[in-house]
Amino acid sequence: MSGGSPRREELLARAYDYVLAHGIGDLSLRPLAAAVGSSPRVLLYLFGSKDGLVRALLAKAREAELAFLERTPEASDLATVVRTTWEWLSSPAHRPLLTLWLEAYAKSLADPTGPWATFAKDTVTDWLTMLAASQPPAHRDTPAAIAERTLALSTLRGALIDLLATDDLARTTAAITAAWPDR
Repeated sequence: MSGGSPRREELLARAYDYVLAHGIGDLSLRPLAAAVGSSPRVLLYLFGSKDGLVRALLAKAREAELAFLERTPEASDLATVVRTTWEWLSSPAHRPLLTLWLEAYAKSLADPTGPWATFAKDTVTDWLTMLAASQPPAHRDTPAAIAERTLALSTLRGALIDLLATDDLARTTAAITAAWPDR
């Protein structure tokens, strides 16, 4: 069954909350179904397969990420956007989403044929597109601008991974601020 039946959307929302709390890597249908008030059979019917369910969950995570990216104001410079983005990334309220993102990102690299196949590549594209919007249009497509936003993304992603691993907000924020100071 495809599309957005109300029951499918309800179960997807509940399943999303479940994977935010429990992760997606070792997702098992029986505990998930019990947690969301369904059965494995219904989940398979609504999503076609476990891989279909995983793809739907990752799409929901990506929707949350894209919603943030769309709200990111275009700033006069890349450094401001990096610091604003870091404020969002480092917020404790976003840790479950970002932990799920990191897990899916790693799975995408380790198993490029699984349901998360293009997740990492797609998120890199999403973030580079958002960062490009903060660069002057005349400069945006130059090799220097592409390198600059790649560095920005790499800095944000590295600091985020470090923050998730250590919970050291002061140190990781200091690194972002040092790399992307007010100009």
